[in-house]
Amino acid sequence: MTEPSDVQTTNGFLLGGRVRYAQPRNGFRSGIEPVLLAACIPASSSQRVLEAGTGAGAALLCLTSRVAGLSGVGVERDPAMAALARDNVAANGFERLEIVTGDIARAAENGLAGSFDHAFANPPYHPAGGTPSGISARETAKRAHAGLFGVWATSLGTLLRPRGTLTLILPASALPACLLALDAANCPAATLLPLWPKADRQAKLVLLRGIRQGRGALKLLPGLVLHTAEGGFTPEAEAILRDGAGLPF
Repeated sequence: MTEPSDVQTTNGFLLGGRVRYAQPRNGFRSGIEPVLLAACIPASSSQRVLEAGTGAGAALLCLTSRVAGLSGVGVERDPAMAALARDNVAANGFERLEIVTGDIARAAENGLAGSFDHAFANPPYHPAGGTPSGISARETAKRAHAGLFGVWATSLGTLLRPRGTLTLILPASALPACLLALDAANCPAATLLPLWPKADRQAKLVLLRGIRQGRGALKLLPGLVLHTAEGGFTPEAEAILRDGAGLPF
């Protein structure tokens, strides 16, 4: 029996109704990023996955909905958000998911151990000098302190089995720092997939995957165009966001 969250929430769905999803009425609210992130994790049934900064659990829930038989752990340092993620896990009947309240930077203190097949995150990436949010929970979820990418990559990489994958969704501007962080964590970058807002626009977001103890050159994939010229989602994006399709990566 999970402890109910006391956060004021709105109730909705992800993946076209496949996943029940409550999130804070105010503060940090999920966009399409966690759904896209979940779609590209190459997990299979019976494997074990780990998400850092899981929030209300959107990515972990979407991945578990797509891959039957998966077990996973989400780590969230905000106790109220962690409680909300547990509520969402229970609402969807995903008994093999666990939400841990704690900081991924102190994985051992949070009781995380063992070997995960895949790890992933949508890390905070707004620079420390930016305009602060008036909502403390949103500020915490968005703001990246100096060295955060390195700390998260090291903590997640340490918990991966050899050849396990570490996948991040992040702004293109954060690529240099994240490439260095993955190298330092012994999870060198293997694949990069740009997310184009429209066919004629620069990519603002990218998906980046490293492989624990991996070798070989970085592969740059063609990428995914998210919106048509008219503004709606492209059929390829719609298949992921609404129909629960995977994103080949």
